[in-house]
Amino acid sequence: MSKFSKKNQSLVTPVVISAAVAASALISGAANAQSQVSPSEQVQLRPSAVAQNVTSVSQLSDVRPTDWAFTALQSLVERYGCIAGYPDRTFRGKQATSRYEFAAGLNACLDKINEIISAGLADKVSKEDLATLQKLQEEFAAELATLRGRVDALDAKVTKLEAQQFSTTTKLRGEAIFGLVAGSDGTTTTGVDKTNVVFNYRARLNLDTSFTGKDLLRTRLQASNTANFNDLVGGTAGNSTRLSYDGFSTAANTFELNRLYYKFPVGDNLTAYIAPIGQTEDIINPLNPLESDSQATISRFGRFNPLIRIGSSGNPAVAGFDWKLSDKVNFQAAYTASNAAAATGAGGVTGGDTKIAAQFVFKPADALTLGVGYANAYTNSAGLTGNGLGSGLNNESVVTGISGVKSDTVVGSLIWDITKKFTFNTWGSWTFANNSAGSATLTSWVAALSGKDLFTEGDLAAILFGQPLFTSSTSGITASTDTPYHLEAFYRFRVSKNISITPGVFFVFNQNSASTNGTATVGVIRTTFSF
Repeated sequence: MSKFSKKNQSLVTPVVISAAVAASALISGAANAQSQVSPSEQVQLRPSAVAQNVTSVSQLSDVRPTDWAFTALQSLVERYGCIAGYPDRTFRGKQATSRYEFAAGLNACLDKINEIISAGLADKVSKEDLATLQKLQEEFAAELATLRGRVDALDAKVTKLEAQQFSTTTKLRGEAIFGLVAGSDGTTTTGVDKTNVVFNYRARLNLDTSFTGKDLLRTRLQASNTANFNDLVGGTAGNSTRLSYDGFSTAANTFELNRLYYKFPVGDNLTAYIAPIGQTEDIINPLNPLESDSQATISRFGRFNPLIRIGSSGNPAVAGFDWKLSDKVNFQAAYTASNAAAATGAGGVTGGDTKIAAQFVFKPADALTLGVGYANAYTNSAGLTGNGLGSGLNNESVVTGISGVKSDTVVGSLIWDITKKFTFNTWGSWTFANNSAGSATLTSWVAALSGKDLFTEGDLAAILFGQPLFTSSTSGITASTDTPYHLEAFYRFRVSKNISITPGVFFVFNQNSASTNGTATVGVIRTTFSF
């Protein structure tokens, strides 16, 4: 613009102003064009600078009638409607612009005037303005040709993508886990240590569909050959040596439908969730920064407190909601039924293993999150609590074959971001259970310290110590009395945006609440591919 002399300023000012404003609105085009402009001509563009059409110059808060450009702006608005402002209704006339930005704005004005002429309103465009436009077109011919070429190329690419894309509403997301695992249950049989080294995998494909941009229909396909690891270390651990990513519903190496749920907003503050195949943690926050089975903890115990998993065997049907009561308080609730699709026997939405759970989540400060939860569960199958978290009466022979176990569970959780890098989290639970054989109280807790981005961005280190489910008291039945403990450490290395490697180890002392079961040791090298 420095090529325009003072004597031509009055002639080109209206179009120059319009071009500058329209250029500010065309952020994406201008940002791409900058790569061909010299550094001295480039300008820092703000992401918020999105065009806002105005119908009166008075709508621009920083333009006053005493400004030298006021009359020109007023003319552009009234005669051509060729003007735009920023989202905050400002004009920012003193902001610098490059030649490519100017050319983009000029092109917008040319299109606007062509619309007027095509509508048979040529008399609305003065000869002086047409002469000015012709001069500007000649001056910026190269830039205009470049920009129009870019627009044509983008149109062609968009057309090609629309023709080739899988769906306009669905995105495919995938994940694969390779696991090298070594484990020992710490006991011997005929002088042979029960040690195993296995190489396993899990693959997931998520089809995520959104119809409004705010809802989510997730269809997940999963295949795995990772059996429950307690079976591989002798079976005495009682689920407490299970890996974070183990388990499959039907058969190994077979793709199965692992999730099918729809989550959608109801008003501004409520999110509803309905799932023929789901899990409680999809709608009730586990309040655990280490919960991810592919990117964080390496053990199942490290993922969930009993509120999430108690009475939730398999992949039950789930209905629930997350209600934002205020900026600092959420109320979450869910109902699960493990055999909802069955029409006979212990089936239907009220048959099989069922649970109703609720949780208040408080965030009194940015660095602090608190949770209080309650679950009432009915386990129709044999076993006391049906949670797969190990220890306690869940695996005691005294309740084998006895159905109809009722339980009430209370959980308290805390997450404290000590610094931007370090986080402390903990939870504790109490479960009061009973059936026809008697009653029992079970307790469990964990405390963990984690650090992120310690050496490189994306890394995560953590150490956690806790007590798996332990029967602290009983009435009418007997249980082992040795307190089990779980100690775990892992470090996740981010190899690239899509690949991470997590070596780790965990120990389970007094497995299944019996010191005679020894100490289980499980070492894991988990490689995760995300795409």
